[in-house]
Order: sequence, then structure tokens, then C-alpha cells
Amino acid sequence: MPRETILVIGANGQIGTALLPQLQDQFGIDHVIAADLRKPSSDTGIFEVLDATKPDRLTDVVRRHRVTQIYHLAAILSAKGESDPIWAWNLNMQTLLNVLEVSRLHGIRKVFVPSSIAAFGEHAPKYDTPQTTPLDPATVYGISKVATENWSLYYHKRYGLDVRSLRYPGVISYQSMPGGGTTDYAVSIFHEAVQGRSFECFLAADTRLPMIYMDDVLRATLELMEAPESQISVRTSYNLAGVSFTPAELTAAIQTYFPNFVTQYKPDFRQAIAESWPKTIDDSVARQDWGWKPAFDLPRLTHEMITNLTTVYRPLVSTL
Repeated sequence: MPRETILVIGANGQIGTALLPQLQDQFGIDHVIAADLRKPSSDTGIFEVLDATKPDRLTDVVRRHRVTQIYHLAAILSAKGESDPIWAWNLNMQTLLNVLEVSRLHGIRKVFVPSSIAAFGEHAPKYDTPQTTPLDPATVYGISKVATENWSLYYHKRYGLDVRSLRYPGVISYQSMPGGGTTDYAVSIFHEAVQGRSFECFLAADTRLPMIYMDDVLRATLELMEAPESQISVRTSYNLAGVSFTPAELTAAIQTYFPNFVTQYKPDFRQAIAESWPKTIDDSVARQDWGWKPAFDLPRLTHEMITNLTTVYRPLVSTL
């Protein structure tokens, strides 16, 4: 069987930045192609400047590198998408359809396209949101993710394309800066705390949301993609859970390292978006199908974020 060659679209983003070296370790640096609109400042191995809204350019990259798997991570996120909904919809959907169609036409073995808790809306249960439930999202990002799930299912049923997906909660990582999502407060807050500054939160103190640490995201993604096809029962997108907390609870966890740290709460338009989303997720189907289990709770997540960001901003403090 020929070696896999992986194309990562959106490689400069929050997830792509962290996923790329994991894939390079697994498949070899010469068999992982990073792609985005702009070349990054640091060396990431093989890189293609790619606008995924252009199918001819995508086809050229797939053919030249003999790509066998695609991770399509490029998307306009929730809060940023609300500033220009038509632009966000067109970009999210055109890139998706190009990836699916090019994959169908050129024999791509597997495609990964993430979904999000943004796919849920006001009629989904807020606690232990089940795998199958009404999807009536409140944002254009969520609407595009529901459409993504349905297109993924369609391409699997109609063409046999092996498309796999996870409904990511809010992703917390130190590797890149926030990218315009409603859950991004939970990344920004660590940057401010480590630099000795207070934090202004755009959500209310008691706003509970599902979150997940990047290491769990990467492991879940790779475990899903490596699972035998016979174990994949969900062809829309799997629920995925990590840990759920509020801004007040996260602030308290950070204060165990920085006792003088203060969060001020000034909810804005993102509060309504957050209130339309689940508070906790039931991911029992993922656990049953391919053995998913998160490893990071709030204390461990907090320790990892502060430890890693402290090395970026100043010498590691003795309390860590």
C-alpha cells in the first residue's frame, strides 16, 4: 500500500499550527503538505500558498503532491462571521464543497472537516447535549457547520467518500493567538494573566461553555482518523467533550497561580451567541465507537497553559 500524503488546509490557524507537527511525526515531514493563504514566518516543512475557494488551484496541489488525505481546517469563526454573514457563508461553504468535490474526483482516501458546538441552537438540551438533537444555530458559522455535516453525510452516502468530523468545543491552546471565536476568551485570559494584567471578559461570569485543551483535540482528531472505517457510525459529526466551566471558575483556577489576577465582566454581542450553545456535551457515542476519553480537566489545563505561556512572556516563576 502506498504511503499516505496529507494536505492540511488552514495550516496557519489555531488547530493547524498544533496539528501539523503531529502529522509530520506520524507520516514523515516529506508527506505532509501545509497550505494557507500566506506562508508562515517560520519553516513548517512543505508549504503551498493556497486559496481553497479556487478549485483549480486545489486540484493542482492534490495532483502534484499525490495527496491521499485532506484535513480541511479553514473557516471563518462565530464572532468574526457575524460581522459579515454573507462573506462568511460563501467562504466556509465554497471551500468545503471544493474539498469534497476534488476529493471525490481525485481518489482521496479520507477527509477530515471539523464541525462545532456552534451547530447547536436554542432547541438542543443545554446539559448533556446528545449526539442527535435539533440543530438550529444562532450564527452564520453554526449554520455553515450544520450544512457541512449534511454535505459530509451526503458525499459519504452518494459517493462513498470517507469524510470524518468532530464537533469541537471551545479549543484552548498556547500555540497560537485567538482567531475570532466566542470561546476565545478562555485563551486570551491566560495571555493577560501571565503578563500581569487584568482581563476584560466579553461574557458574563456564570456563562458555562464546553471547552477542550489542544492536546485532547489533537489526540481525538488523530484517533478518529486512524479508527477502522467499520467503527465509524456517525457521518455527520461526532459530539466531543473535554471540560465545561464558566469565566468565574477559570478566573479562580488562574488565581491559584496569580492571586492578584482580576477579571472584569463586560458582556457584549457574544453573550447571546454563548447562551444559544450547550453547557455540557454528551460524547458517549464517540467513547463507544472509537474509545474517546479526555485527559485534561480544569486544573491540568490551567497548569499547562500558564506553564507554556510563561516561557513565552518571561522566565518560569518558581511557583510553577
